[in-house]
Amino acid sequence: MARHLITSALPYINGIKHLGNMVGSMLPADVYSRYMRQRGHDVLYICATDEHGTPAELAAKEAGLPVDEFCAQQHEAQKAIYDGFGLAFDYFGRSSSAQNVQITQTIARELKANGFIEERSIRQVYSNADGRFLPDRYIEGTCPHCGYDRARGDQCENCTRVLDPTDLIDARSAISGSSDLEVRETKHLFLLQSKLADEVAAWVDEHGKDWPTLASSIARKWLNEGLQDRAITRDLDWGVPVPADTWPELAAEGKVFYVWFDAPIEYIGATKEWADQDPANRDWKSWWYDVDRTVRYTEFMAKDNVPFHTVMFPATLLGTRDVWKKVDYVKAFNWLTYYGGKFSTSAKRGVFTDAALEVLPADYWRYFLMANAPESDDTSFTWEHFTATVNKDLADTLGNFVNRVLSFSRKRFGDEVPAGKAAGEAEQRLGEEIARLLTEYEEHMDTLQFRKAAAALRALWSAGNSYLEEKAPWLEIKTDQEAAALTLRTAMNLIHLYAIVSEPFIPASARAMRSAFALGEDTATWVGQEEAKALASVPAGTAFTVPPVLFAKITEEDLESYRQRFGGTEEPTAPEEPTEPKAN
Repeated sequence: MARHLITSALPYINGIKHLGNMVGSMLPADVYSRYMRQRGHDVLYICATDEHGTPAELAAKEAGLPVDEFCAQQHEAQKAIYDGFGLAFDYFGRSSSAQNVQITQTIARELKANGFIEERSIRQVYSNADGRFLPDRYIEGTCPHCGYDRARGDQCENCTRVLDPTDLIDARSAISGSSDLEVRETKHLFLLQSKLADEVAAWVDEHGKDWPTLASSIARKWLNEGLQDRAITRDLDWGVPVPADTWPELAAEGKVFYVWFDAPIEYIGATKEWADQDPANRDWKSWWYDVDRTVRYTEFMAKDNVPFHTVMFPATLLGTRDVWKKVDYVKAFNWLTYYGGKFSTSAKRGVFTDAALEVLPADYWRYFLMANAPESDDTSFTWEHFTATVNKDLADTLGNFVNRVLSFSRKRFGDEVPAGKAAGEAEQRLGEEIARLLTEYEEHMDTLQFRKAAAALRALWSAGNSYLEEKAPWLEIKTDQEAAALTLRTAMNLIHLYAIVSEPFIPASARAMRSAFALGEDTATWVGQEEAKALASVPAGTAFTVPPVLFAKITEEDLESYRQRFGGTEEPTAPEEPTEPKAN
């Protein structure tokens, strides 16, 4: 079996993430990781909090905390939420770790040795009102290309053009709003992407041909526009320090690396953090350095992160002239919007991940988000759509099937799976249909088509309901108890099958379904074709219990309370907030 290295875009440390962040990176990566583990692959799913940059410093200052203490607290707060969503990271690290500092500095030294980093004097914006140089992100103004009046100094979120702060019209400090800005000379390190452009283009041509159109088109757009040399240091107190043994003058000035330089390297750093916990049994280099050809690396991210992962990070690794593992497949997502507009913390508009778990269990969110993942286009979250999906798919189709089968069987046959007749023609047809749908489900999961996979999973659940309606054991039992027992035994085997194959999407509910049966040797991780056709994994005589209601329906009163709490009106706005802040 192949070894699968899986990473999702690092959630920024500054604030709790909204549902768009969840469905744009971490959740699909978790669903895929769970599935690949079940299929017998060796999986390493790595993520971390992205902790450097100006926003972290400013948020810490606002909270009245040292920045390192603020980041430590926020890391634990975010990790608790991700645990609540059932995200099964193999390791969830921190980009401020000693391991990331070491690896980032090592890579920077290699780039310099190979002639891909050079020191340049530049003129940089200084805010007299704030008493500091302003990182690109904290300069706002009007984009010279599209006229968007809230463009930032690194990139316009409206037209996605990469900018220099001096390109902005009517520039102002995003911290104080002051226009009392001046340009001063200072020195910074530049990654010479222009010298690596041909190599990156060749690499994208080779590896990107199988990527989703969203990922490959964004990468090629940046390449076609021409790669520019990019400053990779900043004037901040918080970040990976420029190593004094290589750049003593800049180190003495307190320069740190740009967050978008060190954040992708944290995928490697977090893997080393993981390995350092058990060095006798874990080898981070076998995943990242001089790896064999069995390692397949898949990245998950929203579209605003694609350029950095498909151009800048590969350029960084290529420039080391070392044997670092680079991504094989980039799964990119569009935006999840809220009633067509943006999520907004300040306006209390939209659903953020902590509030989501306060309202309903994680599986409700996991299933809905993946069944409506913004793969080909932006997807709009509405409470009406969410309610309809939960009630129809989860409560009626799956939850009701489980409850009525187990409750009816216990009432009429006791607490053990009844024997009944041997399987007949209806059971054979059902088995063939389940095997066919399972193959379809597997094909979509293998190719990371999550909406289609969710539809195939829903079809598997529906097949059980169709069988139950066809056989009608509540009528059979009046004339042929053995026939009714067969129907219920078959339906219980469907529940067990559903528990196994639904686990990537709804792990808590899958555990509840599976634990309903007292199967001492129940170690199956997946269902093969013959097992799907036979539907005999839960034999007659197996003790069972009826679990609590798996999915409670959302009522009209619930729906109205959600609208009032989170907002629920159409509000088309200018571009949605990115799923990860472009921190400097």
